[in-house]
Amino acid sequence: MASAVIVCNGEFPRKEYPLYLLRSAGSVICCDGALSALEKRGIVPDVVIGDMDSVCPRALGRFPGKIIKVSEQDDNDLAKAFAYLMSSSPLPDEVHILAATGLREDHTLGNYGQLMEFEKKYRLQKKGIAVDMVSDRTSAFVISDSCELFVGGGRSVSIFTPDPSLRIKSSGLEYPTDDVVFDNWWKASLNHAVADSFTLTLSHSAPVLLILG
Repeated sequence: MASAVIVCNGEFPRKEYPLYLLRSAGSVICCDGALSALEKRGIVPDVVIGDMDSVCPRALGRFPGKIIKVSEQDDNDLAKAFAYLMSSSPLPDEVHILAATGLREDHTLGNYGQLMEFEKKYRLQKKGIAVDMVSDRTSAFVISDSCELFVGGGRSVSIFTPDPSLRIKSSGLEYPTDDVVFDNWWKASLNHAVADSFTLTLSHSAPVLLILG
């Protein structure tokens, strides 16, 4: 399975790039609340996963053999869907998460936090599994080690980490991050790439969320 898409119950994309990711996915994993959005667009998911509290039984009956009910409430449906993917064989090379933002700010923040949690839990960068969260406006992904990123000059870049001890040296950004203390979410937001690529050098391994506009 080269690529997989997880569809959440947020703002469904309208622009071509996220819709292309959905159409070309090797596997489509649907969080239960997103099932009606996929049905309206004639898309049949490979799996519907969640506690099934956001979908009517009649709709579930139209997808025999595709329903995975996970009743525990410690994880949200995105985490349940991602755990399912990470237990599959073969593992996907790419995971694109769609409709995970918009509609509710608290869900958006929680899902961005999940991206960092996935990196910590599954060591995705070391395994070579690329994971991003794509909307009509932004793409978000997590790194955990120093790297060079090719994004295109002028693109907006915001950097977040839950580790206040982390220091990040940068080149290729309008505002260097070398002296930033990451003790609040806004500290390295609203930056811009001044070249086609920029580099981030981390003082130690830690999850770093990047949101590109």
